[in-house]
Amino acid sequence: MIILHHLEQSRSQRIVWLLESLAIPYQLVRHQRDPKTKLAPRELKEIHSLGKAPVIEDGDVVIAESGAIIEYLIDKYGDDTLTPNTDKEKGLYRYWMHYAEGSLMPPLVMSLIFSKIPESPMPFFIRPVAKKLMKGVTEQFLAPQLRDHFSMIDKHLAKHTWLCGDTLTAADIQMSFPLLAARKQLDTQQHANILRYLERVEQQPGYQNALCVVGPLKAM
Repeated sequence: MIILHHLEQSRSQRIVWLLESLAIPYQLVRHQRDPKTKLAPRELKEIHSLGKAPVIEDGDVVIAESGAIIEYLIDKYGDDTLTPNTDKEKGLYRYWMHYAEGSLMPPLVMSLIFSKIPESPMPFFIRPVAKKLMKGVTEQFLAPQLRDHFSMIDKHLAKHTWLCGDTLTAADIQMSFPLLAARKQLDTQQHANILRYLERVEQQPGYQNALCVVGPLKAM
């Protein structure tokens, strides 16, 4: 049986969705974040040296990184229901699988980190400087990047029901985490197609099952 190491409010939620969708038997091992640092606990390093989630164990095989886990599970246990059929769809599939972590997640994570700066303990005379720095980086660097990302995704979804065409694929599962996490940053008019897409995501039986197992993802 596959063992999935799950960290609360993390990328591992989408691996639960995939496992539920493929009806693969699995054991969920829950890990709690440090209440102060919000980082993963040290015991995760006993599973994988980076100490991050998700990580799966399949017999002697240990795999980290969401994209690698998804590809492994699809290749070994998939039934072709979550993979594309045409060459065009396969190209889109490859792009969105890599885009999720390679392009979209970095500015989202940076945005989250900078938003936490005002909450961090620091001398009172440093706080105004920190806030000014955070505002400058956010407005001049992060916000424009995210606007471009959201605009591109929304235009794509204006022409596609799912990211690769008319049917749900594992690329949608991979992209679900960054888009659900960014939901608070989406505009109801400018990003209406993304928001409708997320509604479709949340209606999927596998996703609903994942919610019952690990709960909803909080938006950044």
